[in-house]
Amino acid sequence: MKIAVIGTGYVGLVSGVCFSDFGHDVVCVDKNPDKIAMLERGEVPIFEPGLDQLMARNVEAGRLSFTTDLAAAIKGSEAIFIAVGTPTRRGDGHADLTYVMAAAEEIAQIASDYVVIVTKSTVPVGTNRQVKQVVKKANPDLDFDVASNPEFLREGAAIDDFMKPDRVVVGVQSERAAEIMNEVYRPLYLRDFPILTTDLESAEMIKYAANAFLAAKITFINEIAALCERTGADVKQVSHGIGLDGRIGNKFLHAGPGYGGSCFPKDTKALARIGQEHGLPMQITETVIKINEEVKRRMIDKLLDLCGGSFNGKTVGVLGVTFKPNTDDMRDAPALTIIPALVGGGAKVRVTDPQGRHEGEALLPGVSWVEDPYKCANNADLLVILTEWNEFRALDLKRIAKKMATRHLADLRNIYSVKDAKRAGFDAYESVGRAGFERASEKGND
Repeated sequence: MKIAVIGTGYVGLVSGVCFSDFGHDVVCVDKNPDKIAMLERGEVPIFEPGLDQLMARNVEAGRLSFTTDLAAAIKGSEAIFIAVGTPTRRGDGHADLTYVMAAAEEIAQIASDYVVIVTKSTVPVGTNRQVKQVVKKANPDLDFDVASNPEFLREGAAIDDFMKPDRVVVGVQSERAAEIMNEVYRPLYLRDFPILTTDLESAEMIKYAANAFLAAKITFINEIAALCERTGADVKQVSHGIGLDGRIGNKFLHAGPGYGGSCFPKDTKALARIGQEHGLPMQITETVIKINEEVKRRMIDKLLDLCGGSFNGKTVGVLGVTFKPNTDDMRDAPALTIIPALVGGGAKVRVTDPQGRHEGEALLPGVSWVEDPYKCANNADLLVILTEWNEFRALDLKRIAKKMATRHLADLRNIYSVKDAKRAGFDAYESVGRAGFERASEKGND
């Protein structure tokens, strides 16, 4: 089957590469000639483990190609996936559908044979019906169907998520469209991965409901973490205890500096906006958004305490700026709130991240970048762990502590323990939802 994928951002590129690995003939389209030239040279514009090798393999096999020519990509395609950006619209929090509708109109103007136009981008409920109207208006004679096929890819594990999904959700209006989509995902069907076929609106809602629920789990445990700090409980033990309940599960119960990334912030805001438009406020989701911002500010207060009430004149080392490990994505990362507060307070901030520098240099003015955690710690008054990269999980803490001017560690991902920090020679250690040095000493727990 020939497939066209419009958009070579994170979702479009991963989807196109994986579809080609299924055995389909895939053409990825983008209006940016520099990006297409980069892909044709075998260079991947995003960091996603394993994507470069998988892309190269399928290009070499002749199943995957890249172009700026939409007409050439559409010709002979049975399914056209729209995977363009839907950023949060300024002013009202809604998803901006400008690129989706523009792509739909261009498809309509070019296509001549029956095709299924599939929305892969995350879009508000009702968008696919709008896409259908746009296509009909632009080309009343075109024989086509629309389908909704939301993505559920975790950055850093996207290929595995695509190839071994918890489920594939497909929203359609006709049996013909369902048959085409079943053929697209035939390799997964043959391996008994669940393919859930729904109506258009349900498919669109599933995506938003899933992300809002996961964001709520993260926010819940972060709120519990704050209470643990007041009561002397340990949030890691609490998370483990409640996660053993099969009705709850242990995923997304890790306390930290708040959620970020390309999905949760954008999708929770969009869901809240959808609720408002339909006269039914999503009160839980709106509260999740509010609390997540408060969590980031609470982290700033922790750092301020460790700096004696003022950042002015302090040297602070920061380990990690991306919103999670194994990605170069900094969209809505906690670092974008926390680091500007440090710089604005007069701190000299030194940063290291295995993949974050390319985006971070533009997003974080006023910081200096170094190659490794040990240089980051040199003569620092405070060291902050913001992203739980594997490279930061087994540091020589004694070496780190010896390099610092003031041996204070803020472990905002709970990678280490009070015992680890004390043994290494730190004079102060703070994490999230657990006792710091003073309280641990009072309770005789070292």
